[in-house]
Amino acid sequence: MSVRSTRVKAVLASVGLLVAGATAAAAAPASAATQSGDSTYIVLYRGGASSADAAATVSNAGGALVANYSQIGVVIARSSDPNFAAAVQQNSKVAGAASTAGFATKVNDVAADSGPVGPPVPAPGGDSLSSLQWDMDQIHAPEARAINGGSPAVVVGDIDTGLDWTHPDIAPNVDFADSASCVSGTPNTDPNAWMDDNGHGTHTAGTIAAAKNGIGIVGVAPNVRLAGIKTGNAAGFFFPEAVVCAFMWAGTHHINITNNSYFADPWLFNCRNDAGQRAIWVAERRAIQFAQSRGTLVVAADGNQADDMSHPTVDATSPDDTTPVTRDITNACAVVPVEVPGVVGVSATGNLREKSFYSSFGVSATDVAAPGGDSILQLTPAAPNGRVLSTWPSALLTTTCLAARRVVDASGATYCYQQGTSMASPHAVGVAALLESATGKTGSALAAALQQVTNPIACPADTSAYDFYPAVDGGAPQTCQGGVGHNSWYGSGEVDALKAVG
Repeated sequence: MSVRSTRVKAVLASVGLLVAGATAAAAAPASAATQSGDSTYIVLYRGGASSADAAATVSNAGGALVANYSQIGVVIARSSDPNFAAAVQQNSKVAGAASTAGFATKVNDVAADSGPVGPPVPAPGGDSLSSLQWDMDQIHAPEARAINGGSPAVVVGDIDTGLDWTHPDIAPNVDFADSASCVSGTPNTDPNAWMDDNGHGTHTAGTIAAAKNGIGIVGVAPNVRLAGIKTGNAAGFFFPEAVVCAFMWAGTHHINITNNSYFADPWLFNCRNDAGQRAIWVAERRAIQFAQSRGTLVVAADGNQADDMSHPTVDATSPDDTTPVTRDITNACAVVPVEVPGVVGVSATGNLREKSFYSSFGVSATDVAAPGGDSILQLTPAAPNGRVLSTWPSALLTTTCLAARRVVDASGATYCYQQGTSMASPHAVGVAALLESATGKTGSALAAALQQVTNPIACPADTSAYDFYPAVDGGAPQTCQGGVGHNSWYGSGEVDALKAVG
């Protein structure tokens, strides 16, 4: 193990970016399919070509059809034949095929105006642990929800590791009809299938919409509904078939906004000019763009590498499910989903309203900033450990939340402190949900409006405080580019919930 690998793993462990369970991922099977000797494949049809013959095409190539997303020309298949990818590409309508076993997405601690959704429903006051929510105070969430706590007509899809629908702060807002597990590549609506078995998804969901019920914490938009779209497994990996399924589900189920607190790897930077990555890269982009075409706003975390995504030169992180191999890259390589066009990228801030030491950034990748926590540079009396408190499954509290980060409410409800751009993105999503509730804006109009309800933050004159944590990929020092109106660290600024409802 190199000195650099040691440094990265040690810092990530201290930051709490690797959700418990993910540390065992390297020893775990790549996917359920591999346990039976099968591999899962993405089969990409050419633009405009019909995939109506998918079942026969896949069968003739020695595979079995799992799902046919004909709207975007993407097919999910399984096969035990190592020659399947080559065989299926003999069909002239197929543009490419690739096994998804090496392309997991890893959790790291990611239209027109229609008028207001309905009359404002205030949710004033706090709950029993609200005094610990420095993050909500920072974006004026308590003042905002006293005016408008969001509309139950707005459905937020949390594309994550599922959510604990029994948690007392989550249960009042769960939308069972629009929730599903996409882990297999095809939707499973059994609530037990999309129950959170990691903790990460329940944490992000609580930040978005924990209920105002006197218990524990309150989310940014406590009246909106939550759809759990389980895409990541217990080990924290999100395979491409699950990501494609998740966005197709969102696009066909009137999901207003999706939170995406992950990035697509083990190839952190997905390169168009790599034959093996291209089919995966295009399939995921098509699925995201399908959801966007249906009016879904996609919000995603920037990532925790301290990388300048707008000027990538090296990927030293990938593949993170095995042994990383340093490779030179260019702007032909992009981080999915945050760098897909139209996706709102979110960087993280701490309690001093400065960029979190670990947060990635980029002039072309960061649209807004939001509280994600900073346990090193931004410890304050309000945030003594620098982290963000949110909901956590009680069944996982002692196994996936470190002892020093656990909080148990007097009611018995359970919570955990975490930090990362994973925590920043759901704050921005909550503000977007309030904004849609107040204005009726959706899709690209909502994305534009979200970037207006911010408090601008200028690039710091001195960035030497960040010198201890250069970019994980390439080791470049962290630098900020741009003016106060838009820059690489904060985008248009930190989101402000009060401006969203004002």
